[in-house]
Amino acid sequence: MNKTRIIGVFDEEHALMDAVNKVKAEGIEINEIYTPYPMHDVIEAMGKKTRFTFAAFLYGFIGSISVLAFLYYTSVIDWPVNYGGKPTNAFPSFIVVTIILTILTVTLASLFTFSARAAIFPGKAYDLPDARSTDDKFVIVFDKSNKKESVDKLNAILHEKGAVEVYEKELQLQK
Repeated sequence: MNKTRIIGVFDEEHALMDAVNKVKAEGIEINEIYTPYPMHDVIEAMGKKTRFTFAAFLYGFIGSISVLAFLYYTSVIDWPVNYGGKPTNAFPSFIVVTIILTILTVTLASLFTFSARAAIFPGKAYDLPDARSTDDKFVIVFDKSNKKESVDKLNAILHEKGAVEVYEKELQLQK
């Protein structure tokens, strides 16, 4: 379902940050921010915390336990091989393989989790608010509310803080 969004386009990074801080102070919810490069200030200003690190830790824990169980099963239970009288369940021999396979597990599971969460897959058509955000512009997107006063206030704030242009567009975003 498409919604009408208010889009503000900025030339400068500091102008975008000023607008973000002012809009947050006014209590207006920001839907999305698009920048040509990663900006940590924007991530902090949006205030949205991710649970991705917890998921990666969980993948690593499950991966480590699974790899250790697999190595123990194959080396001790299923096919024990006696190498010069050494014990078959020597933990130090499992360490390197466990570390490498844990890293592989975390990487692949995180990649699939991120792709599924962001709905990224081959052939997906994405409605980009402003194509210039991939080049040199900073774009901030808001849901258009029903209140005319808040839309006028938002337009005034964006222009006051240095928006090059502010316009409305029908978009279908993830949120």
